Amino acid sequence: GLTSPLMLVAPPDGSERRLIVDQVGLIHVLMPDGTLADEPFLDVRDRIVPLMENFDERGLLGLAFHPQFGDNGRFFVYYSAPLRAEAPPDWNHTSHLSEFQVSAADPNRADPDSERRLLQVDQPQFNHNAGDLAFSPDGLLHVALGDGGGANDTDLGHTPGLGNGQDVTNLLGSILRIDVDAGDPYAIPPDNPFVGEEGRDEIFAYGFRNPYRITFDRGGDRDLFVADAGQNLWEEVSVVVRGGNYGWNIKEGTHCFDPDNPFTSPEVCPETGASGEPLIDPVIEYPNSSGQDDGLGLVVIGGRVYRGTELPQLRGRYVFADWSRSFAEPDGTLLVAKPRDRGLWKLEELRVAGRPGGRLGHFVLGFGEDASGEVYVLTSDTTGPTGTSGNVYRLTSPASR
Repeated sequence: GLTSPLMLVAPPDGSERRLIVDQVGLIHVLMPDGTLADEPFLDVRDRIVPLMENFDERGLLGLAFHPQFGDNGRFFVYYSAPLRAEAPPDWNHTSHLSEFQVSAADPNRADPDSERRLLQVDQPQFNHNAGDLAFSPDGLLHVALGDGGGANDTDLGHTPGLGNGQDVTNLLGSILRIDVDAGDPYAIPPDNPFVGEEGRDEIFAYGFRNPYRITFDRGGDRDLFVADAGQNLWEEVSVVVRGGNYGWNIKEGTHCFDPDNPFTSPEVCPETGASGEPLIDPVIEYPNSSGQDDGLGLVVIGGRVYRGTELPQLRGRYVFADWSRSFAEPDGTLLVAKPRDRGLWKLEELRVAGRPGGRLGHFVLGFGEDASGEVYVLTSDTTGPTGTSGNVYRLTSPASR
């Protein structure tokens, strides 16, 4: 009965609740018994831009709870607001990163009047907004920003000859890292790569097209995984490190990219950015079905490294998906990847028991993880934020069904 559920997050408060983010501007409470609370945790529908029913990449796009949420009640959201007055008048909208507080009277409701705006980013087009939020193990907030939209990183509002992905003097096309426990409205971690250098101090890594979903592995080396939506030929997932340049729009995945001919990968391209820094290739890559006959689907949907107990065969592997093989019907693909000693990770389709051909049969919109490390898949049967076909599934073994 949801519309466009994008993510599921377990608040770090021991409550065993799960919060579901719906793109239309609602955050729902999924209670420990599996029922939805009657009232939403937060409703920002009156603060976001009107959404297009057939397809839209704007809306309520990100949610992260402060690591000490159980004590301080703080959480953070990212949403698409109407274009602010200071923005270029021919641009599309303004993204807001805001902090809210839980209600003092009801732990299942947020205080809608507690909004404290941390950051505004003007967006030239409606797409490539990214918007995911994640706290690192050391308590710093990471914010994913797309390149501003359009195509090829060359449209209105994109740095000529460079693209926003390679322009570190603006925030677009980057992963930001900020300290929400200091400063006004936030502080810059002193080891961010452009502190004291040319470039925005907030930037942690750059060279992204649309890093739609990011997540920290809750085990292992606590790596940051970023799924970056490709243009026409290649989809990719990277393990992201401080100061890394991940190539867009010089490269698409491990392949060279030509903005003037996006359906053909040139044989030769630069291997470094404008300052001579190396371009870092992804750890996972697969062909896009819009530009290649053997493509797996149209856009990568970032997931989680599985650290639960119900599916031990997946432990330590990255579980993710592709949105759909076409717009015509909901046909998303569940995927799983594991590292090799060298080169790209081994990639396999994750089959669903009891489904025709083992396929999910929905558009895949996002993933979630509960306090026990079990993984959830969020889906819809429409291409845009409309209707009530949105579902949340939990991955489990056929033997336990």
